[in-house]
Amino acid sequence: MNKITPFLWFNADAEAAADFYLSIFPSGRKLDEFRVTEAGPGPKGSVLVISIELEGQQVTFLNGGPSNKLSDAFSFSLRCENQQEIDMYWAKLTEGGSETACGWLKDKFGVSWQVVPKNMSKLVSNPGGMKAMMTMKKLDIAALEKAASQS
Repeated sequence: MNKITPFLWFNADAEAAADFYLSIFPSGRKLDEFRVTEAGPGPKGSVLVISIELEGQQVTFLNGGPSNKLSDAFSFSLRCENQQEIDMYWAKLTEGGSETACGWLKDKFGVSWQVVPKNMSKLVSNPGGMKAMMTMKKLDIAALEKAASQS
């Protein structure tokens, strides 16, 4: 287990979120879960806490109720090798969610993701690349590379 682990608060769908992410990332796996006992809180047998591993990163989810909401202040950054990988993850993660801007999306559980090429820093460190990125929702590597090379 990682010494530092992202810990996300869900209302009541932590297990569904974990199952969704495990279906997207083939190397993902469930690490641990804690189900509610007769002591509570919540319905006996329901998941209270579930830990999964995605691409080597441990993530823990809590069914903590409606008092805290996920926000764009926290996001996962997903570095992709090529356009095909960006397209694949974008399609799966936006299913039931929404596209935002500059390679960001929000999935159906309200978790924000940045789906970016592995050389994103290099592409946007150039003014042309940055300007091009600012006009995109899903990132287009070829268009970013072209814009970065022309300025």
